[in-house]
Amino acid sequence: MKFTLSWLKDHLETDASLETIVEKLSLIGLEVEGVEDPAAKLAPFTVARVLSAEQHPNADRLKVCQVETADHGTVQVVCGAPNARSGMIGVFAPSGSWIPGTEMELKPGKIRGAESNGMLVSEREMGLSDEHAGIIDLTPADGEAAPAVGMPLADLLGLNDPVVEIAITPNRGDCLGVRGVARDLAAAGLGQLKPLQAPKVAGSYDSPMSWQIDPDATSACPFVAGRHFRGLTNGPAPAWMQRRLTAIGLRPISALVDITNYVTYDLGRPLHVFDAAKVSGNPTMRFARRGEEILALDGKTYGLDETMLIIDGGDAPEGIGGIMGGEESGCTGETREVFLEVALFDPVSVAMTGRKLGIHSDARYRFERKLDPESAVWGVEVASRLIAELCGGEASRAVSAGKRPDPRQRIALRKTRCETLGGLAVEGERQQRILESLGCDIGDAGETLQVTTPTWRPDLEGEACLVEEVLRIVGYDQLPITPLELDTTLPLPALSQRQRRVAAARTALAWRGLEEAVTFSFLSAKQAVLFGWTDAQLRLLNPISSELDIMRPSVLPTLVEAGVRNSDRGFPDVGLFEVGPQYDDNTPEGQTLVAAGLRSGQAQARHWAIEARALDTFDAKADALAVLEAAGAPVENLQTTADAPAWYHPGRSGRLRLGPNVLAAFGELHPRVLQAFDLKGPVAAFEIFLERIPEPKRKDAGKTRPALILSPFQPVERDFAFLVAEEVPGEKLLRAAKGADKQLVTAARIFDVYRGQGVPDGQKSIALAITLQPTERTLTDDDLEAVAKKIVAAVEKQTGGSLRG
Repeated sequence: MKFTLSWLKDHLETDASLETIVEKLSLIGLEVEGVEDPAAKLAPFTVARVLSAEQHPNADRLKVCQVETADHGTVQVVCGAPNARSGMIGVFAPSGSWIPGTEMELKPGKIRGAESNGMLVSEREMGLSDEHAGIIDLTPADGEAAPAVGMPLADLLGLNDPVVEIAITPNRGDCLGVRGVARDLAAAGLGQLKPLQAPKVAGSYDSPMSWQIDPDATSACPFVAGRHFRGLTNGPAPAWMQRRLTAIGLRPISALVDITNYVTYDLGRPLHVFDAAKVSGNPTMRFARRGEEILALDGKTYGLDETMLIIDGGDAPEGIGGIMGGEESGCTGETREVFLEVALFDPVSVAMTGRKLGIHSDARYRFERKLDPESAVWGVEVASRLIAELCGGEASRAVSAGKRPDPRQRIALRKTRCETLGGLAVEGERQQRILESLGCDIGDAGETLQVTTPTWRPDLEGEACLVEEVLRIVGYDQLPITPLELDTTLPLPALSQRQRRVAAARTALAWRGLEEAVTFSFLSAKQAVLFGWTDAQLRLLNPISSELDIMRPSVLPTLVEAGVRNSDRGFPDVGLFEVGPQYDDNTPEGQTLVAAGLRSGQAQARHWAIEARALDTFDAKADALAVLEAAGAPVENLQTTADAPAWYHPGRSGRLRLGPNVLAAFGELHPRVLQAFDLKGPVAAFEIFLERIPEPKRKDAGKTRPALILSPFQPVERDFAFLVAEEVPGEKLLRAAKGADKQLVTAARIFDVYRGQGVPDGQKSIALAITLQPTERTLTDDDLEAVAKKIVAAVEKQTGGSLRG
């Protein structure tokens, strides 16, 4: 919402400065987004007189002018304008000034050998219009006074009026007019609100046209009023109105059009005028018929449907209700009679139509935020007075149709509620004074104010609304700052353990090269059966598609579908993950948060230096372990079992668990699943049940973490190869080796698995790399031998294996 300072003072009697007004607007909830002072931009430019204009000795189209200025004396200017002449009065720009129209800094120089200091400017160079055929000519006509040399251009053109722009919240439609802003400032003590100038205009004849509202359209347009005008002249609007409209970014068109735009911004009351000679019948508010079209004032043709309210002119639509008029009945310079529309439109109907048609207009913006129903009465009088003053002619008696709604509400406001709700005690008399200044009618019943809201404030719906009105007029800066009470000495974490785990899982999987996907939480019954669905209660009663009728029992099938789509489009090697819910039953407890992912195709892109390798179950296990570690699971204590769900390959899958608590499942997907989805394998997948990860143990309040002690001694790495039965898992050897000496053995990893010559049938050779880290002294050969014996003994005891010779 934009307005100028002088415009505001048409409604507000005040001596407050611009700075004070701007500060107060923000403090009462009308946030100032910007203040523009055009006079500052035009400050260097002043009125000057051309004393002489002689032909340039070296150029046919240039003249050397001697220019009289107030601040710089007589200045020589080389000018190429055809209208430059001796005795004319123009606008002078001194050297060093910034020319807004051309965005250049003016510098002194020589033009074809002649000195030039400054410039005589055109309207385009000033950014005032596109006119550039000649320089600005201010020479008065005979009998008129000439402007004084040195007079600022901004003062001469009336461009010394600052423009203020404020942000309006959706519930403050009353402040989409300058008068509404003035009312709030007056309530805040910044002046006196002037009376609304809306005297009744006496019509001199009966209107030849009348308003009609179709019975089916009363919900979308409950009331409309207007009147007929004849014998008028639609010329340009007066300069003061054009300046104000231009200042807020509107282009002046003609007196009739400019009046409707002016009243829209001045009083927040959209209007429309039809060229009555182009309307064949009585204008009627009705819903459009499918297939109807309208050529609107923006020059575009819009298709209409049965949900859109239109103004029917007898033969065709002449306007879109509350949004935009039609081109066919628009006013032109030849218009001599008009019919005025001042209507009330339903905000929801206007919003729906505007969104469907993609039209954003000033009228739509205001009707969506609700208008004062009384404005449909005084709006007719305001528009009539302006039309009579600017266009002449005579007006008919007013006509109307429908019934105006009454949005006023009676609300009881307890005088103590400002303090209990807002934290600021305000005296009862001051509360009453503020609400009355905002237009409320007040009845005092002791400790309670009986408040009747004004018609222009439909947003005031309850006691809390009135408290807000009082407190914002008092000033938001007056509200006390009250810190929240803390249950602990330090504030509690902003994120819960569950939220941190989700973020950690996403980060870990992204770092491992997987792309995050967001898929539907439902799928077809055919796919659900492949992933363990048996509960009929997971079937949707009203699915969005027959192929999406089951709440997913696993996150994997929707990821597999995404993998299929990638493969079909030429991306067979893909890595995807999703963190989302899966459903065991239809209860809240049956919803589980899962981090699932899959990799398909090759482990690495084809490269001459890297041996090709297909993805396998260990890729999925590595992903699962990385996520579990990031989420805080005790991965060192996890056991691996070969009892993965049926949708995994039975010999190439497993589960990660802590005793009976299953934290994850991983492995290659079963061939029948790949066949059902028509996806080429192999596909390595995993599912991590984030909510099953045990909470970290709480440390005793009196204990602190010990200081980090780094060993100054070199670590030692020793390799061991063991022969074990084929069914013994490698992690069993790792766990045994690490437990052999918990002080010295700091790491253990498998670096080789061998089956073949030299290894008995039914056995395998597993090679371990053991890292020993001394902390007190360098290890001797005897120390290493003793540790090696412990490791071999522990592995042999726990696995039944033997050291390979």
